Parts: sequence; C-alpha cells; structure tokens
Amino acid sequence: MTAELLKLAGSIAAIVFIAWLARFWKLGGDVRIRSEEQAREIAREALCGFEPVEIAIDKAGIAALMRDADGRHLLVRRHGVQWVGRLLDHHNEARLDHNFLTVGTGEKTFGSVTLNLGAQASHWAAGLRHLNIGRPYA
Repeated sequence: MTAELLKLAGSIAAIVFIAWLARFWKLGGDVRIRSEEQAREIAREALCGFEPVEIAIDKAGIAALMRDADGRHLLVRRHGVQWVGRLLDHHNEARLDHNFLTVGTGEKTFGSVTLNLGAQASHWAAGLRHLNIGRPYA
C-alpha cells in the first residue's frame, strides 16, 4: 500500500513540475493579435519592408488584414503558435457576408481565412476588389 501511495505522489509531483515548466517557458499560450503595434511587428516579420498604413484585426485576434502605402495587401493568420502571412494579388478570392470577410489566397497550403471585421468588412472587401481588376475570368 505504501509503495502505491509513493507512486501516486511521485506521479502528481511530476505532473505539477511539468505544468510549472510549461508555464515558465510560456508554452501553449493563447496566441492572438491584441494591438495594431503587434500586428505591425507580425507584418514586418512576415514580409521584410512591409509597413502597414491601414490595419484591420479580426475581432477574435486570430488574423489581420493590412495595407501599405503602395496599396499592397497582406493577410496574416495564426498557424499553431506562429504567424504566417501572404501578400494578396489578383489570385485572391474575397467574399463578404455582413461583418465577415472571407479571404482566400489561391494557395492551398495557406487556405482561406474568415475575419470578423465588423463595420470595416465592406471597406476592406472593396479594397480587395481593386486587386482583381483585369483578372481573367476562369
């Protein structure tokens, strides 16, 4: 009986230690975009030289859409605990549904992202339509 209690105590101590270690190393945190400054930093890391002048962050903080002074649009989204970004071009697809804007890059590995942008959704959808001017119809 004593050996079983020692095993149980040892197991509980190991679990508590691993939980403490994960918290100490800040593993598994809630990764979200919380501010425009954080979105700017993510954009700089995703694409060297991209300086956003306009930023729309999803209400849940899981993605953002940004435009720079040259009119280029960058879409960033969460990929695990990291951020990935893609420049949008004439291959993008955008669908507006009230406050939700779904943006696809035309790249299967990146997929599409649905952003809850509130009242800004129609403004950003219109901006993305300009990228598709001259796009050949399939």
